[in-house]
Formats: sequence, structure tokens, C-alpha cells
Amino acid sequence: MALSLSPPLSLLPITPSSNPNYHFPSRFAFKPFPTSTPLSFPTLPRTFHNQPISFCSCLPMPLEVSTSTAQDSLLYSRAYWVSESIIAWNVDVGDGSCYLYSSKIAALSIGDSGITGHDMTIELEEDNGGLPINVIEKFPQLQGYKAFKVPQAVDAKSLIKCQLAVAAFSSDGQCNNVTGLQLPGVLDELFSYEGPLGAIFSKEAVTLYLWAPTAQVVHACIYGDPSGGDPLEIVCLEEFNGVWSASGPKSWEGCYYEYEVSVYHPSTLQIEKCTANDPYARGLSADARRTLLVNLDSDDLKPEGWDNLADEKPALLSFSDISIYELHIRDFSASDHTVHPDFRGGYLAFTSQDSAGILHLKKLCNAGISHLHLLPTFQFAGVDDEKDKWKCVDPNILETLPPDSVEQQAQIMTIQDEDGYNWGYNPVLWGVPKGSYASNPNSPCRTLEFRKMVQALNRIGFRVVLDVVYNHLHGSGPFDENSVLDKIVPGYYLRRNSDGCIEHSACVNNTASEHFMVERLILDDLLCWAVDYKVDGFRFDLMGHIMKRTMVKAKNMLHSLSKDTDGIDGSSIYIYGEGWDFGEVAKNGRGVNASQFNLCGTGIGSFNDRIRDAMLGGSPFGHPLQQGFVTGLFLQPNDHDHGGEEVAERMLAVSKDHIQVGMAANLKDFVLTNCEGEEVKGSEVSTYDGTPVAYTVCPTETINYVSAHDNETLFDIVSLKGIPFFHSGDEMLRSKSIDRDSYNSGDWFNRLDFSYNSNNWGVGLPPKEKNEKNWPLIKPRLADPSFKPQKNHIIAAVENFLNLLKIRYSSPLFRLRTANAIQARVRFHNTGPSWVPGIIVMSIEDGHEGVPGLSQLDPVYSYIVVIINPSPTEIKFASPALQARTLQLHPVQVMSSDGVIKNSTYEASSGCFTVPPRTTSVFVEPREI
Repeated sequence: MALSLSPPLSLLPITPSSNPNYHFPSRFAFKPFPTSTPLSFPTLPRTFHNQPISFCSCLPMPLEVSTSTAQDSLLYSRAYWVSESIIAWNVDVGDGSCYLYSSKIAALSIGDSGITGHDMTIELEEDNGGLPINVIEKFPQLQGYKAFKVPQAVDAKSLIKCQLAVAAFSSDGQCNNVTGLQLPGVLDELFSYEGPLGAIFSKEAVTLYLWAPTAQVVHACIYGDPSGGDPLEIVCLEEFNGVWSASGPKSWEGCYYEYEVSVYHPSTLQIEKCTANDPYARGLSADARRTLLVNLDSDDLKPEGWDNLADEKPALLSFSDISIYELHIRDFSASDHTVHPDFRGGYLAFTSQDSAGILHLKKLCNAGISHLHLLPTFQFAGVDDEKDKWKCVDPNILETLPPDSVEQQAQIMTIQDEDGYNWGYNPVLWGVPKGSYASNPNSPCRTLEFRKMVQALNRIGFRVVLDVVYNHLHGSGPFDENSVLDKIVPGYYLRRNSDGCIEHSACVNNTASEHFMVERLILDDLLCWAVDYKVDGFRFDLMGHIMKRTMVKAKNMLHSLSKDTDGIDGSSIYIYGEGWDFGEVAKNGRGVNASQFNLCGTGIGSFNDRIRDAMLGGSPFGHPLQQGFVTGLFLQPNDHDHGGEEVAERMLAVSKDHIQVGMAANLKDFVLTNCEGEEVKGSEVSTYDGTPVAYTVCPTETINYVSAHDNETLFDIVSLKGIPFFHSGDEMLRSKSIDRDSYNSGDWFNRLDFSYNSNNWGVGLPPKEKNEKNWPLIKPRLADPSFKPQKNHIIAAVENFLNLLKIRYSSPLFRLRTANAIQARVRFHNTGPSWVPGIIVMSIEDGHEGVPGLSQLDPVYSYIVVIINPSPTEIKFASPALQARTLQLHPVQVMSSDGVIKNSTYEASSGCFTVPPRTTSVFVEPREI
């Protein structure tokens, strides 16, 4: 495919389909706390609620408040304690007054005359100057809020441990507004901390550190077993400035522990005793029931040669040399019978050097794939870590069913939450490898086996990329077994809206990297994976929901790591992600976020949805039959109404512009001739909604892709849109039976067959939940045997894919490293209104040693022409600019077993190229040697 030949990075996926593509009175006297006496809190018994108590502070919709004196209620947190001296509240008190209330036992309630049950009342004075600039910069959503001054004598560090509320009164003493407070601002100002966290091991002791400034009491329960039984010891932690700590003997190592945190929780309006894992856990028992005290520096957890792995890493001269292959750990080996049964679906499958899957990976590596991107490998919910609890469906029975049957998906869906399959975008704890991929989830072996996997992949020749999901968490509240951070410091780690309800735009329980300690946790977690697990890159899920500042800090931190000090070369760590700009963070709504446009100039990569949509047509959320550049738009129309022939031709021309910008690394300032015949910059080419297509300033800031794990596979998209051609498919023509979202569709719909006997097409109608509305379109295609590729088709597709990789790596001209080099050397022909429909012609020019002008980069080829013909017929294209050259078909294509591509020709006298149907031909001009 042309994408793998373009100067920018290419994502070459194995798991399917892309994300965007691819889851609410003067009568009150001020009574300050005595400055000499700290607040004391009652010791609560270690008892637990059997049933959660639901309050609307964690719901997206407001409830009616029956109290006649309050427009708002304690169920919401609409005021913000933004700094030690300022509370922001969007309320106009006029000639009235405003008060802050606290209760250390969470006894606040609303009475007819205002708030009752308080320990303290504090009058707040409105600051007519409004909120300071630094507050607005930190909390841009508070623009226009009123500022209320907190008296200097107030002991804020003690108050934040209480239930808090503010109330507004009219001039005649009537209470007309009451609400709770959001605390992240004041917590950041008073308790930002850069010292040790988690379990710290020394020769003599183990010390626990927990950041929990709002907690009243913290205990650590030490256990000898991963579950059940009484604690060996219950330790009361001591607090200093928001950090709780306790030391124990070295014999704690290998034990398990959990925290009991007594803390006010805004979702229940009560002081709760929350049982939680350590946010900085580095080991776990099965299903994260308890935190394992594991020392990652222990020699017992290091494979032989681990400390010297940095010296064995595959060479990487430039990020422009990267090609990425996306893979799910379970997909890789769950169905591979050449892998030992005990290793299938887990980390150790990558150590089976002679399995069919490993042999296939070696082919890809030898052809040029540099990075293996693993879907989530941290501890996630949705799959039980203990394999004996999994349920399964007999595949032999499913094999007997018709290819368009509804029965396969019905059986799979009955066990979808109890089997061993999930993509893993349900984070519970970010810093521990997932237990279900390990041979024993109740021991440190998950650490050892993960390291063996990284080591094995490095030795094959791959660098390893982890898919990190810092934008949301699976659990929240004081009772959810998957909740961790929201039990430790409720209301801090999760982003909340103006009512105090948790934001869910990223899927569920959005995290708030704009808060200091959330950002710190993300950075510390990245450091652990880079240093302790020696991974080579990070792909950020929904990166646009993370602040740009956090991403830039992450890049700088990682790049500062050195082999001498840290055991790794951090300068070779590449980071990229999904820069989609939506939800509450859109248009910098919570600060400058890591969106596509904001990341320009950082060197951080983001997925290019423009080239994907232009290639395939529409978007992952559009009509499934809408065609694109490589799926027959205008050139071989299907039954979808694109608005008539003239409209379709125009759509094809615009799509070609978008693709050409993408092939030029999506550079903002790259100059090309558009379909109107105008000379424009990449940033002046617009998408359908007027958004600029280009947004980068260097080639490594764009990830060009058409298929990733989300949505249908490339083969399924092509088949659905009516053209079952194979040259643009994923390398094995992988199918999921047109399942558009297979994150929880089990092994059956996600199977990979490295024997090349099947591509998994026609294994039944895809699961009803996400696909039923398209069943009428899908069913006849699945039933049609002509859509199912045979083994020879799959082998041919693999060869074609490998050949395109070999071509990409045959010349540095395909991997230009700077924007200037691309602008100076890359040209597009067949442009303007007189273009030959559907044909992209790109040339790349090199200089000659000792000759003024372009420098020489390639010692073998001086000029390259790439021609993409997606049409169903042979085309001829002639250009005076390409006359009188010594171009010939690339030797890789000459040696290919594909007889069609060998019909590609070039005539020097006329500058005319002949390219067969649905073919990408590459012509090179060898240097005279």
C-alpha cells in the first residue's frame, strides 16, 4: 500500500480498524480553628457497607432539591476551592453574604434557615477583582466565576479533611444557594509532593508512602495470602503534610497488603472506610484483590541478561525509520496450536521461537517492521485473572454453523463477560502487568514473564510499544471493587463537571491530568515501564484528554534517561497517541490539551484520521457503504447514494488532496497543487467541516494509518463497500466477520491464523450489540462464498505486504527526516482540474554527490516515482516532467510472484507510465555505478 511508502511513519496493524477512529446573616459568627491545636477525628471501626448508598453527585443528571431555601444542594459540588485563599462560585450574592461550613463527621444538612450540623462557620468576602489570572489559566472553565476570599486565619489543611459546603444568603438573611466544594485546586497548592510513594525497599526495611491529604485515618493491613484470611498485622500510618507512611520489617517483602482509608466521600456525603490497593502498586494478587509487596530490583525477577538488554536493543537511527505493528497479546497465540498450551494467550507465547506466530513476526521484522505495539497490558477489568474461572464455547460446534448464522454471536455473547477475552481498555491499576496473561496471577511471575516477553521481542528485532490508557479508570466511588484512586483521595483524580459529577466522555471516569498529583502518577508510571520493564515506546489512548503539558513532560523525562544511569537509552523512546479533540477538554476547555493541532512542534506523534477517512470513505461513524479512494468511490460505485456522479467525482478529487497531504507527512507548510489547480499549503486544504487537513511541522508527528484495533478490519471494510480486492488489506486479510467493535467478542471473532488457512471471514453474523443495524448489509456478503479468500490469496497478500515494507526500507528517500527535505524533494503530479481520476503520482528526488543543489541521501537510487491506481482498469499517465529518465520497476516488484504488477511499464521518450488495475507501482532510477 502507498501508506507504507510515504515519508511519515506508518502504522501497520494486525488487530483491526482505527480510532477516530476507532467509551455526571450576620447571625453566623466566624469561628476559626485554633492554630495551636490540630483537628482530631474519631477513630472509625473497621466495618464496611454491604450496599452502596447512591447520591446524585456521581450521576450525570441533576435531581430536584425539595428544600425550599436552597436552589442547589449538598448533592452537588458547584463551588471550587481553587487556592488556599480563594473559593470560586458562580453565584451572585449582591448585598448578601456567603459562608463556608465544615463538619468533621459529615453531619451537614440543609434546614429551613440554612446549613445545620456544622462544626465551623466562616464568612467569605467577595473579591470584586475576580479570579486571578493564574487561577483562570489552571481552571479555564471557571472564567466568569465570582471569587470569594478565605480568611488567612483559616487552617485549610485541616478543613479539607471535613465535609464542606458554602451557602449564599440574601441581605435579609434568607439562604438561597447551597453547594459542596471541589478541592483539587487547594490540594495542588498545599499538598503537591515529589517525594517517595508506594513501597520503598531497603536492606533492612520496607516503607509505605501514600498521598492522601483528605484522609482522616489510614491503616495498612498486611496479609500472608493473596486473598482471604486475617491480616498478619494492621499498621496505622502517620501523616506529614498529606503523605501517610509506615515502616515494617524486610520480611514484609512477598506479603500482600491493602489500605483502609477513612475519608469523606462526596458521592455518599459520608465518612467512608474505603479498602483500596496502593495507587503505586508494582505487584498484585489475582484480580487486584490485594497489592503484592514486590521489589522489582530483585534478581529473582530478572531473566538472564536482563540488566544488559539495552545493549541488545534493535538499532533505531531515526524516528522516521519506524513502522508499527499493532497486536493484542491474546490474539497472537490463543488459537495457535504450535504454541505450548500453557503459554497460549499469554506473555510466554512470545518466547516460543518456532511457533507459527513467531515465524510470521520474524518475516515482518526482516521486511522492516520496527515496533510491536501491544494493546493494554496493565491490570484491567473485564477478564478474570484466574483461568479456571473462564467460561468458553466449543469452537468445534461453532465451526458447523453457516457463515451468516446468528447463532455464533448469540453463544459468544452469553459468556462475553466471563471468558478470557477483552482488549483491556478498562484500567484498574496502570503500573502492574495484567494477571490473566501470566501463568500464575498470584505471584511475582507476571513481572518475570512480562520481562521475558520484552527481551524475546527485542532479540527478534522489535522494539516494544505499550498501549497506555491514562485518560480514564474503570472504577470510581467508595464501594466499587475496581475503584482505587477515587477511594484514596475522593474527587481529586477524576475530572468533574460544573455540578461536581464525574465526566465520562473518554468512556467512563475521566482522569484529570491537569491536577498535579494525577500528572505525577502518570509520569511515574511511564518511568516504571521504561526503566523497570525496558519498553521502547508508548501509545496514548485518547491522548487529547490529557494535557499537552503532561505529554511534553513525559517526552522530556523519557528522553533524559540514559544507559549509564537508568539502564536504557531514553532518547530512542517514541511516544504517540490519539489526538482527538472532544468532550469537556475540546478547544482547551480544561487547559491546553494534547490534541492534534496543539501538539504541533512537540515531536509527539498523533494518528492521522484524515488520510484514513479519505482512503476508506466517510468515517467509522458514517454509512457503512460510503466509499473512499481505495474502495471504489466514483470509479466503481456501489449501491450507496453519494449524491450523483458529479458529486462523487468531486469527492474523489478532494480525497486525493487529503491523501497527498498525508503522504507528505501531513505537514502544515507543504506546498502542493490542489484539485482546483491552486497552489496551497497543507494547512489550507480543508476537511468537510472546514478543519485544516495538515497539522504537523515534522514527519514524525503523524501516524498514517487506515486500520487499527477499533472498528472493522481493512479487509472487512473493503468487502463491505463492495470491492473484495486484496492489495490494500491487512497483511493476512484478517476478518472479524465485519464486527465493528470486537473489544469483547471473544477469541472466536478475533482469531488469527498464522498457518494462512483462514482469515476468519464468515464465522457468523457479528455480535448484535454494535452490529445489528447493519446485519441486512452484512448477511448476504457473509453467505457469498466468493468473498472468502483462499489460502493462496492470503499468502499472496502477505508477500505483497512484505514487499511493500522492503521497498519502504530500500531507500532513505521513503523515510525523509525533516519538513525541509520533504518540501524540497517530494512532488505530486496528475494534479489540478485536468487530472486523470483516481491516480496519485508522487516523485521523490535525490541529489548527486559533488553537484550543487540537493544533497545525496541514497547511494543506490537518484529518483523514485510511486503511482497508485485504485481503479478497476489499467491506466496510462504521461508527464513531460517525468520524460527522459532511466526509471525501471523496483527490483522487489520485479522479483515478486505477483504477475499483475510486472505489467507496469515506463516509456522514457514520452514519460508515460502504464499501471495495472488496483495496483501501486514503484519505479526507481538506479545510479550509474
